Amino acid sequence: MNMPSKSYPVTDSSAEHLPETKDPALKLRARKTLLWFRQPGALLSLPALFIFVAGFIGPLGLVVIYSFMPERSFAFNQLPTLENFVTIFQEGYYISYAWSVWLALVSTLILIVICWPVAYGLSRIFRRSMILTLLLVLPLFVSENVRLFGWVLTLLNHGILDGTTRTLFGWELPDMLYNAPVTVLGMVYVYLPFMLFPMSLGISMVPDACREAAFDMGATRWQVFKEVELPLAMPGIMIGCLLSFVLVLGSISEAKILGGQSIIMISHDIETAFTYAQNWPLGSALSTLLILLTAVLVIGLLSRLNLDNLLSRK
Repeated sequence: MNMPSKSYPVTDSSAEHLPETKDPALKLRARKTLLWFRQPGALLSLPALFIFVAGFIGPLGLVVIYSFMPERSFAFNQLPTLENFVTIFQEGYYISYAWSVWLALVSTLILIVICWPVAYGLSRIFRRSMILTLLLVLPLFVSENVRLFGWVLTLLNHGILDGTTRTLFGWELPDMLYNAPVTVLGMVYVYLPFMLFPMSLGISMVPDACREAAFDMGATRWQVFKEVELPLAMPGIMIGCLLSFVLVLGSISEAKILGGQSIIMISHDIETAFTYAQNWPLGSALSTLLILLTAVLVIGLLSRLNLDNLLSRK
């Protein structure tokens, strides 16, 4: 006599640890989360995640919290207040923000104009010229302040440039230091590699077949640049613009050394608030607004940038 077979439900071992719930979507989400934490990759990433939170997210969170503390306080056991943000607008700190954004915008536009022909030459003509690439990278191994003081010695009254023109031609050059144009010059000089190499990457990913096809169809050199090269190289250009703009926005040495503090950038106000003024909440409020400004810029650009296509395009 054949006994009727019993069917037993197949259960997943991970389901034993799931909380009791009647919502199938919530139960499925909890199951996926538990399975993700059981993967070896997730466990191995926990130390790096801890370092990221403790070394990056944590300090930023402390700065944001401190920005709501009363003026010149050094503890978190105070009632939150918005007086630091009110002080920023009452005492004219927004002028420093405006100068920082304006100089970052001007420097980025100048870098685009300068770096495009150089990046085009590196990508299309001198593809394997390691010497030229090395010459462009070598300044990064020298301190930024040392390079800027080199410009001071060059542009200083009775300096290298002025002394040379006096000796050879008898010309007396005007004082070229401590103004906005020379500050922009220093920013363009310091941050040129951060625009050049992403732009070179974008140009190198433009297929030769696209150029040849455009020329075969009767396109002019300007049309090829506008319709083929520029759109396809735009991801690299946007990355270079993002890096350059953000770095210039938070720069301080160029305005101090070359500008002679004729222009006060927001980074200088933050440094003053944290050091000489000993007003940490105000410095935190200034930093928080700068972080928000940078975050809006980064998120806005990255939302239009397809990094998968940039990294996988042949």
